[in-house]
Amino acid sequence: MSGDTPTRVSADGITELGKRVFIAAGAGPDEAHAISANLVNSNLSGHDSHGVVRIPRYVMWENTGNLKFGQSADLMLDGDAFLLMDGNKGFGQVVGQEAVDAGIAKAKSHGVAVVGLRRAGHLGRIGFWAERACDAGLTSIHFTNVSQSMLVAPFGAADRRVSTAPVTVGVCNPNGDDFILDFATSKVAEGKVLVALRGGKQPPEGALIDGDGKPTLDPSVLYGPLAPGEVADPRAGPGALLTMGDHKGSGLALACELLAGALTGSTTTGPGTKTHNGMLSIYIKSDLLDDGHNFGDAVNDYIDYVRSARPADPEKPVMIPGDPERKARQDRKANGFDIAAPTWTSIIDTAGNLGLNQAELTNIATFKN
Repeated sequence: MSGDTPTRVSADGITELGKRVFIAAGAGPDEAHAISANLVNSNLSGHDSHGVVRIPRYVMWENTGNLKFGQSADLMLDGDAFLLMDGNKGFGQVVGQEAVDAGIAKAKSHGVAVVGLRRAGHLGRIGFWAERACDAGLTSIHFTNVSQSMLVAPFGAADRRVSTAPVTVGVCNPNGDDFILDFATSKVAEGKVLVALRGGKQPPEGALIDGDGKPTLDPSVLYGPLAPGEVADPRAGPGALLTMGDHKGSGLALACELLAGALTGSTTTGPGTKTHNGMLSIYIKSDLLDDGHNFGDAVNDYIDYVRSARPADPEKPVMIPGDPERKARQDRKANGFDIAAPTWTSIIDTAGNLGLNQAELTNIATFKN
C-alpha cells in the first residue's frame, strides 16, 4: 500500500501482526496476544484512537523503560472489600486485567469492592474493563489518570495541567444490552488527535488550543515538528487539549487526578513524574440492593424507554452509551476496517525495524473478501 490509500485489515490478521511485533520487541506469546487483541478490540469498537495506532508508541515506550514486558501486579493492601495493587509499569492489558479480575472476585464475595491500581502501563480503552465487569454480572465505576501526561488545559487556562482523565460507568443489564459510558474528560482523547495527525478524522472545533491559548484545528500543536519516521510524543508540542463541558469537564478531570492519582498513590499529573496509569474502580453486585424491586427489569425497561424517544434525524435512531460500540463491532468483524496510510506506514516500519518481514505481515493483516 502506498500514498494516501488506507489499508483495510481483518481483525484476526491485524491481531496476528500486532502479536508478532510485540514478540519481536520482547514479549512472551501470551502477553503479546493479550496486548494486540485488546488494541484490535478498540478498533472493532470504533475507537481507533486506542487501537493499533498505538503499536509504534508501545514499542517506543518499552524501549525507553516506560513500559515493561513480563510484569504482574503486586498486591499491596488487601481488606474485606478493598484492594490496592501496583502494576510495576507492566502493560495495562496484563496488569489491568489482573486488577479488574481481582475486583470482580472480591465483589462477588463481598457484594462490593474498591480497587486501587497504581503504576500501570497504558490501560487502553477503559470501557473494555467495564464490559468485562458487566460480563461477570457486575456494575462498575472507574476513574483513571495518566501521570506525566500533561495534555489538557483546565477551564480558563492556556497551560497544560491535567491528563485526559477518563470516567467510565458500566451498568449490567441482565435482560438486554449493558450501559457502557466511557469518555475522556478532554473534549477528545489524545489518541483521536494522533489519528488526525496520521491522516485520519480531524478533531472537532473547540478541542485544541495553540501555545498562545488560541483555538486551532491543527493536531500538530500537541506534538511539535516531527522528523520522518519519528514517533509522535504528545508532550512535545506547545498546545493543549481542552476539557469537555467547560468547567464541568475540568472539574471531573481534577476529580480523576485526585481519586486515581493521589488516593491510589499512583501520583497526579505533573512535571517530573513517571508515565503510568492510575485507576480507582468500584465494583457492585447488580442485585446487592435489590430488595424485590427487580433491578434487571428496571434497567432494561428504562433503556427501552430512552431508545423509544423520537429521533431528531429519522435516519439516526436514539442510542444509549454502548450502542455505537456494539454496532461498530458487528460491522467491522464482518467487513474489516481501514487503517489510514500514515498509521499503516508507522506500524509496518516498526515491524521492519524489529526484523520482521513487512510483505508477509501485510499479506497476513490485509482483509480478504
